Amino acid sequence: MVQYNFKKITVVPNGKDFVDIILSRTQRQTPTVVHKGYAISRLRQFYMRKVKYTQQNFHEKLSTIIEEFPRLDDIHPFYGDLLHVLYNKDHYKLALGQINTARNLISKIAKDYVKLLKYGDSLYRCKSLKVAALGRMCTVIKRIGPSLAYLEQIRQHMARLPSIDPNTRTILICGYPNVGKSSFMNKITRADVDVQPYAFTTKSLFVGHTDYKYLRYQVIDTPGILDRPFEDRNIIEMCSITALAHLRAAVLFFLDISGSCGYSIAQQAALFHSIKSLFMNKPLIIVCNKTDLQPLDAISEEDRKLVTEMKAEAMKTVIGQGGEPENEGVLLTMSTLTEDGVIAVKNSACERLLNQRVELKMKSKKINDCLNRFHVALPKPRDQKERPPCIPQAVLEAKAKQAAEERKGKTEKDLEEENGGAGVYSASLKKHYILASDEWKEDVLPEILDGHNVYDFIDPDILLRLEELEREEGLRQAEEEADDFEMDGEELSPEEQEALAAIRKKKNLLIQQHRMKKSTAESRPVVPRKFDTDRKFTTKRMGRQLSSLGLDPSLAINRARSKSRGRKRERSVERGEADGGDTMDIDGNHASKKLRLRSMSRSRSRSRPPISEVVPGEGLKDSAQKVKAIKLAKKSVRKRNKNARRGEADRVIPTLKPKHLFSGKRSTGKTDRR
Repeated sequence: MVQYNFKKITVVPNGKDFVDIILSRTQRQTPTVVHKGYAISRLRQFYMRKVKYTQQNFHEKLSTIIEEFPRLDDIHPFYGDLLHVLYNKDHYKLALGQINTARNLISKIAKDYVKLLKYGDSLYRCKSLKVAALGRMCTVIKRIGPSLAYLEQIRQHMARLPSIDPNTRTILICGYPNVGKSSFMNKITRADVDVQPYAFTTKSLFVGHTDYKYLRYQVIDTPGILDRPFEDRNIIEMCSITALAHLRAAVLFFLDISGSCGYSIAQQAALFHSIKSLFMNKPLIIVCNKTDLQPLDAISEEDRKLVTEMKAEAMKTVIGQGGEPENEGVLLTMSTLTEDGVIAVKNSACERLLNQRVELKMKSKKINDCLNRFHVALPKPRDQKERPPCIPQAVLEAKAKQAAEERKGKTEKDLEEENGGAGVYSASLKKHYILASDEWKEDVLPEILDGHNVYDFIDPDILLRLEELEREEGLRQAEEEADDFEMDGEELSPEEQEALAAIRKKKNLLIQQHRMKKSTAESRPVVPRKFDTDRKFTTKRMGRQLSSLGLDPSLAINRARSKSRGRKRERSVERGEADGGDTMDIDGNHASKKLRLRSMSRSRSRSRPPISEVVPGEGLKDSAQKVKAIKLAKKSVRKRNKNARRGEADRVIPTLKPKHLFSGKRSTGKTDRR
C-alpha cells in the first residue's frame, strides 16, 4: 500500500540563505591556514579542495530537492492531476528543471576551475581562481532564486494536503454547496470539518475514517460543485472533479430536497446529469438530505419526477456492475440534524463498496493463484443414513432452565433502577454465597470463625450489663462533682485569702510552664542538665549501665570528670582573681572580660601531642593508620597546591600570556621580556 506523505519534504532555502549555508560549511569543514612558503603542489591541493567541497555540497543540496519533490509521471494519477490543478504542472516541472540545470552548471564550473588550478603557479593565482569558481557558483544559485521560492511555497502547501490513500476503501461525498456534506462527515467520522450556513465553506478535500465490519473506511468530503461548463470551474471545484475522476470509491451524491441550500432540485438534477460520466463503475447512492425540513413524499410532482430520473440513472450503474436493482438501496433519505437515517446511509455505502471490491478481486487473474493454495476437504458418505446435528438432552434442559431464570429473575441493573439508581443502591454480594441454608447469607456475624462457634462467645445479657455499668458510672460522677467544690473567699480571713490567692497564682504558673514544656517537647534536648535536679544522671549510673553492656566505663567516666573539673577550675580561677586586690583598681567590665579570657586560656593550655600519636575521638586504629591517612591527604592536595588553587572549587584560569607583553608590533629595543 503506497502512502504519499508530502510532509517529509525538506525545507527549500531561498537563494541568499542557500549561498550562506554552503559557504559557511566550506569554511568550517576545510582547512583555512595556508602560507606562500608552502610547496606549489600543496597550495594547489588546498584550493582545489575548497572548490570540490563547495561543488559537492551544492550538488547534494540540489539533488535532495529534486528527489524529494514528487515526479508527476510516477505518482498516482489522482495526485498528479490534483497537483496540476493546484500548482500548474508546467510551472512545477520548469522550476525543477531549472534546479537540475543549476546543478549541472555548478558541476561544470567546478570541473573547469579544478583543471585551471592544476596549473596555478603562485598562491595569489590559485586564490584568485578559487574566488572566481565560488563566485560563479553563487551567481548560478542567485539566478534560480525565484524557482527556489516557488518550490518552497509549493512544499508548504503540499504539507497541508490531506494524506489520501487512492487504493484503500473510500467513500466520496459530492454535491452542490451547503447541502450537508460536511455535517454528514462529522457525524460518521471523528473529523472536525467547519460547518457554516453559507456556500463554499469547504474549500479543499477533507479526510476522515470510519469502521464497518471491523474494516477501516476512508471518507472524503469534497467542496461543492456548481452546474457550469468544465472550463469555467475554479480550483475549488476542480479538486472535487479530480477526486471523482480518479478515486475508486463509493459515491454519495447529496440532494437537498428542502431547497434551503439556495439551489432547486432541478439545478441539482442538472449537475447530476452533467457529471454522471464520472460515476461509471462506482457504487452510487443518491442521498436526500434535510428531510426534517421537507419529507421526500411532500415534494412537488415535477421534483419527484426529477428524483425518479436520477434514481433510474443510478440503477443503470448498478446493473452495469452486475448487481440486482431491486435489492440495491440507491435512493436513501436522511437528516443530519436529527441523525435520522445517517447510519443507514453509511452502512449501505460501505456494504456496496465492499461487495464491488470482492467481485473485482474474484474476476482478477490473481484469484486463480490464490485458489490453487486452498483445499476444501469434503467427507465421503459411507452409507445412506442421515446424521442430523444432535444436542444432548441435558444441555437443552440446562439452556431452558437458564432462559426461564433470565425471564423470571431481575438483573442487578433492574434492581439498581428500582432502588434509587447508581450511588444509592449497593449490590449485595452475600446472595451468591454457597451455604447450607439460604437464611445464613444475610447474617451479620458468621457462625464459625477460626474453628470456634461464634455464638458461644456472645453474652445474651450484654445490653443489660452495659446499662448497669453506665448507671454506676453516672452515680460515681455525681459523687465526684459533690466532693469537688471551689473555695470562695467570703468565709476566709484576710490572711487566708492572701494565701489562697498565692496558691492559685502558683497553680496557674505551673500550668503555663507545663504547657510551654509540652509545646517545645520535640525540639527540647532529651535530658537537659538544668532539669536534672534529682541527680539521676550521674557517672555512677553511667558506669553501671556500660558495665551491664560489657563495656569498660573507666575512659568515659574519666573524660566526664576531667571536663567537669576543667569547668570548675575556670570558675574558681575567675572567682579567685575577681576577689583579689588587683581587680579592685580596674574599672569596668572590660578588665573582667580580659581576666576571664586569660583564666580560660590558662585552664585549657596543654602540650600538643606528636602528629603520629592517635588522639581519642579521631576514629583511627593506631599511629600507622594515622600516618598513612596524613600521607594520602597531602598527596590529594599536591596537584591543587601546584596549580596555586585556593581550594577544590577554585576554577580560576590565570592569564598565561599578558596582553601588554604579547600583542602589537615589536619596536626597536629590548625584546627579552618576550
